[in-house]
Amino acid sequence: MKRTEIKTVGEFGLIEKLTSGIETVNASTFKGVGDDCAVLGIGSTKTLVTTDLLLEGIHFDLTYTPLRHLGYKAVAVNVSDVVAMNGKAEQITVAIGVSKRFSVEMLEELYDGIYLACAEFGVDLIGGDTSASMTGLTLCITCIGSAEEEKITCRSGAKYTDLVCVSGNIGAAYMGLQLLEREKLVFQGNEAEAQPDFDGYDYILERFLKPSPRVDIVKQLENAGIVPTSMIDISDGLSSELIHICKQSKVGCRVYEERLPIDYQTAKMAEELNMNLTTVAINGGEDYELLFTVPLSMHDKVLELDDVKIIGHIAEEHHGLYLVTRGDNEIEIMAQGWNALKE
Repeated sequence: MKRTEIKTVGEFGLIEKLTSGIETVNASTFKGVGDDCAVLGIGSTKTLVTTDLLLEGIHFDLTYTPLRHLGYKAVAVNVSDVVAMNGKAEQITVAIGVSKRFSVEMLEELYDGIYLACAEFGVDLIGGDTSASMTGLTLCITCIGSAEEEKITCRSGAKYTDLVCVSGNIGAAYMGLQLLEREKLVFQGNEAEAQPDFDGYDYILERFLKPSPRVDIVKQLENAGIVPTSMIDISDGLSSELIHICKQSKVGCRVYEERLPIDYQTAKMAEELNMNLTTVAINGGEDYELLFTVPLSMHDKVLELDDVKIIGHIAEEHHGLYLVTRGDNEIEIMAQGWNALKE
């Protein structure tokens, strides 16, 4: 029997192989696999459902991730998926697997972060499960939300000439991770004397350890009367998310290097680590900003939005996906962001 190694197809290729033949049988399954959330329901108000699995050693490192921050972040990234569908998060369930090295007090610290996020985002904790684990800490959160059918925004609605927009700035969380990894290497083997040097980098550390879903952007869009044609949150990197939107919308795009929103601390950290800033910005993940498209006719309205920048436009599919550099060269956009299952 033929054996295909998972690493050869990667996370997204594996998902496609496992789900490409799915046929839904229930009328209440409005939209299944393929977006940030599944969409359920019969009436005009739909239920949004998303799940994220976080594994110690894969998605987080407790050497530099406080349990309180981990609990907060686990909720925030799920809320972000609901936000990316133009919806409102309302409930979560929490399932955890814990090894013997975790005490009651440690888990209480984890839940302090979960409760803090629930309070901040107006979400109810309604249940879950707890199990023993042989491999450390496993955390799985399911988030449930809602949205009116006509306002639900999927990845598949981008149209030719649409504007490509992004909230906030990108690459900051990845640079925060690189800083933490650098200081971890200094700390290892020199625990007694080593002190982490985070001076001047509070912002990028917070972007990685305590991300915030852009609930405010969805509210701005609603107040401005804008329903995006497509939307996704930037969890795996701008390049990967652009590919998701363009593939499912059957379009191409042009994104301009000079328009990429980058924070000063991100640029400073990239220079310090001798990393290409544009590569960091388009491939760094876990920013949880919103990437969305809107009709060209909405140009002036978008300019009035706070903390939103137009970075490019949608092209016809045969024109492909390209980053236009400051030197006016075109570089094909490749999925080089986070991919848990690929070497």
